Parts: sequence; structure tokens; C-alpha cells
Amino acid sequence: MYYGEHKYDNIIDLPRPVSKRHKPMSMTDRAAQFSPFAALTGYDSEVSEAARLTDSRLERDEDTIAVLNERMQILSRWEYKYPEITVEYFVPDERKSGGAYVTVTGNFKWLDDGERKLVLQDGTKIPLENIYSLTGDIFDENERLP
Repeated sequence: MYYGEHKYDNIIDLPRPVSKRHKPMSMTDRAAQFSPFAALTGYDSEVSEAARLTDSRLERDEDTIAVLNERMQILSRWEYKYPEITVEYFVPDERKSGGAYVTVTGNFKWLDDGERKLVLQDGTKIPLENIYSLTGDIFDENERLP
């Protein structure tokens, strides 16, 4: 057997063999044979989801509830002025227990008693049972009144 520079001279110009039993594979299927194999598809997203932290919901005490109720009454009295308020509220997580506390500042529009939501001018609707604190100049002004 000769392993010099003319090693494949006897087969180099032969046509490619074609099977009589199997039709030729499409280029897409052929390329798929060589694509990377991912045995753990979705594993990375599951790990990052498990690592994502959520806050537990804080229980409001009676004093906090009383202050919130008083401030809701103030908002109802002054809703025609669209006062600017800051609301801290809890947003439950859709995928796991817990959630996150969000703080939003905007102009108050009205209280939706039917849906039990506080509505801001920009259309944000906040469930009343999720509100943890309400602040704003409107409350400071009204707390000074006799």
C-alpha cells in the first residue's frame, strides 16, 4: 500500500455514491444532525426562576389600617383636585409565593368601590387590600386642619 502524495488518485474522480434504497436527505435535515445537543433544555430558566427572590406580604396592623382609612376619606373629599399621592403597595408574584412592594407616584382620580381599587389619572388601578402606605401633601394639609 502506498501512502505518498498520490494516496487517493484511484478514487478522487469517482462520482459520489447514491443509494438506491434511500432518497437524498434535505440540507436542513442534514444540518440538524450537526446542531448542538441540549440535554437540559429549559434548565437555565428554571434555575434563574428558583433563584429569583420575592418579598413576603406584610400584615397591616390596626393602626396602619386606621391611617389608610382616614386617608381614603381625605382622598374622597378632595378627588376633584386630583391631588398627587405616593402609594406603596404589594404586587403578588404570578409564578411563586410572595411578591414585590412597588411605590408609584401619580395624581389620584377616584376610588372604585365596585372593584375596590384606587385609580390614578394615568389609569393605574391598585387593589385597596394591597395598599401598605399612602403619602402626599394633601394628607399633611388635612392633618393640620382642626
